[in-house]
Amino acid sequence: MTNIHAPEGGTVALYWDFENLHAGLCEEKDPGAYARNDFRFKAQEPLVDVQAVVDMAASFGPIAIHRAYCNWQFFGRYRDVLLQNAIELIQLFPPGGAAKNGADIKLSLDAMEDVARFAHIGTVVVVGGDSDFMPLAQKIKAAGKAMVGVGTRRATNRHWASSCHTFCYYEALAGADPSAPATAP
Repeated sequence: MTNIHAPEGGTVALYWDFENLHAGLCEEKDPGAYARNDFRFKAQEPLVDVQAVVDMAASFGPIAIHRAYCNWQFFGRYRDVLLQNAIELIQLFPPGGAAKNGADIKLSLDAMEDVARFAHIGTVVVVGGDSDFMPLAQKIKAAGKAMVGVGTRRATNRHWASSCHTFCYYEALAGADPSAPATAP
């Protein structure tokens, strides 16, 4: 029997606050659109280049955990690319008509539990621009893991970006802004 070991740098745990990234891209196209219930609570057109983000995360090592958090009832048009990348979809229903789905809390709890349970995780990648992820970044770094963030330029909180070891702007990963460097200084 062959023993399979994680690479020297460990494996990658990739967590998506999917609706957060999608909403940021919607806002870039049409400011204020995503805040309107008539827009937000209907089938959403695919805007996220899922493969570009997956490829970036895989550059840090093999992806061992791959989860995306969202109210998936409006994101069915992403089905094929999500399945092709073996992403575990975590369904989150918002508690009210205009309420947030709480993805950042569930994502953060899952990430911390996974880091504590699986020693082979060397890098945690979080896709989302909320400053709510700052405490997660602090805990991940305190656990001795590499923290990588991904978010859109306009919607990402600058303090969240600076709390990561590496922060990648989505637009540079997806080729939407080829003149810009992929990582934050």
